[in-house]
Amino acid sequence: MDSAIKKNSFNLACAMILLACSAGAQAGLQEGVSAYKKGNFSVALKELTPLAESGDAKAQNILGEMHNSGIGVPHDPVKAASWYRKAAEQGNGSAQTSLGVMYERGIGVPQDDKEAAAWFHKAAERGYAEAQYILGGMYKRGQGTIKADLVQAHKWFNLAVASGFDIAQDDMEEIEAKMSRKQIKKARLMAKEWLAKRR
Repeated sequence: MDSAIKKNSFNLACAMILLACSAGAQAGLQEGVSAYKKGNFSVALKELTPLAESGDAKAQNILGEMHNSGIGVPHDPVKAASWYRKAAEQGNGSAQTSLGVMYERGIGVPQDDKEAAAWFHKAAERGYAEAQYILGGMYKRGQGTIKADLVQAHKWFNLAVASGFDIAQDDMEEIEAKMSRKQIKKARLMAKEWLAKRR
């Protein structure tokens, strides 16, 4: 009985320590994000760096943004790409999109259309509107390793609009003028099915 009580007490103490650490990390993240939004980049860097180093995807993405734009830290596209990759590999849609842009333009990483398209696809599939819009544009133009496909372009523009990325509406209307009714109907159905699977 005595050993069972000691074991339960130990487990409870461990759980409380983990909870306190988690709450502390969450507070640090909130402080770091708040400082970043207010333009207090030295505080943001201080709060976010240890979290990013311990694997927090949101902190990693923000550090990627800071290094990419040279805000609060020296402009360093290689470091930016490294932080973006860490967050992107954890499924952060913003980081996936940013990493895709870096591969598309060859900034901080070798230029690679295939890699760019792969990251845009991952972010778009996660429902990240900006990536959906970029992907729609790639299908509209036939860019890199993506062949021109107005049905796919319409689908992704439609999904970007549904996610609140209103600028995609103009692109969608522009390509509708070049599409048959059957193609438009197919694209709308594909978008509807995509949304239904994620809801």
